[in-house]
Amino acid sequence: MLKDKRILLGVGGGIAVYRAVELMRLLMKQGAEVQVVMTKSAQEFVTPLTFEALSGNKVHTDLFDLTEQHGMGHIQLVRWADAVVLAPVTSNLLAKISHGIADDLLTTLMLANEKPVLIAPAMNVSMWQADATQRNVSILKERGYAVVEPVAGELACGEQGAGRLAEPESIIQALLPLLTEQTLAGQYWVINAGPTVEAWDAVRILTNRASGALGAMLADAAAVCGAKVCLIAGKGTPQTRHDVQRIDVERAAEMLDACLLAAQGADVFVGTAAVSDYRFSETLASKLKRQGSGSIQVELVENPDIIQAVATMDKRPHQVIAFAAESENHVAYAQEKLRRKGVDAIVANDVSNMGANTASGYYVTVNDVFKLNAQDKALFVRQLVQHIINM
Repeated sequence: MLKDKRILLGVGGGIAVYRAVELMRLLMKQGAEVQVVMTKSAQEFVTPLTFEALSGNKVHTDLFDLTEQHGMGHIQLVRWADAVVLAPVTSNLLAKISHGIADDLLTTLMLANEKPVLIAPAMNVSMWQADATQRNVSILKERGYAVVEPVAGELACGEQGAGRLAEPESIIQALLPLLTEQTLAGQYWVINAGPTVEAWDAVRILTNRASGALGAMLADAAAVCGAKVCLIAGKGTPQTRHDVQRIDVERAAEMLDACLLAAQGADVFVGTAAVSDYRFSETLASKLKRQGSGSIQVELVENPDIIQAVATMDKRPHQVIAFAAESENHVAYAQEKLRRKGVDAIVANDVSNMGANTASGYYVTVNDVFKLNAQDKALFVRQLVQHIINM
């Protein structure tokens, strides 16, 4: 799928630089032509000669190389590319790009760039989780940058946590939507995602472990393919591309109202949200004090079934796809829900996937059952989009 595509690979500093060599080779193996730009700190870990020997192309390092600048070479470099991949990206490089600082060749290129960009950060887990870093990531997402977040594991510093550069294969898969034909152009998709939150008192809530990551990725993927997308986002749902309309909600009742309004006449509605089946019958305005009786009884009442309401609404979406998290008998339960809820398809996944970085399950329609193999959520989403298109 990358045959004859021109990729500008920007390499930041850090021990993960050696993985960028592998990424470059995989890009080339899939038919892409690659030009490499390295920061000064990246050259401290891997020399430009390594990239040059494997790519057959000169590695670009100096903003003030007169040979390159004779024809405004740094501008022509980004105009040459079909897409830009930055890997690895340090917290420093994130900060520079997000705030428009252009003090070397790579940051200058990014300021002049108008092509799709995919960034793959790699850093210490504390640096990745820092408020400043997360704000910078959000800024870049708002500008339309795609992000392959670092994965959890043992870091070079010896600590454990999210900070490792994503696998080169995952980076390439995340790049593909940026170079994908606009197969969904003219379509309108509505997606709900994330958990709902039901308040008990001024402090305590009822919710679940859903992250909203898969729904956010699905919204991104549909938008990349040309669809107009509205995301009804539960609390904590990750940020998405700037061209995805986002409506933030908390309670199930709020999500229901937003979905019914947004989904009127939609081409596709996908319900990925982990909606609370129950809410408290009474919400207290202040914090409930400990009673000292050793136990307490709480009454719960059912929340509305959002997916069923969408499937039976006036001006129903052309396709309604539900998600069902099950711990057993995934296909059988999905087939029963398919009939009962009146939806066109159900993605049956295991509850163990909730909040995880991977996803798996089954795509179930009236006539077919398709196995969705375990893989990272970005790949899972692309497979899911293709199933929806095939319908």
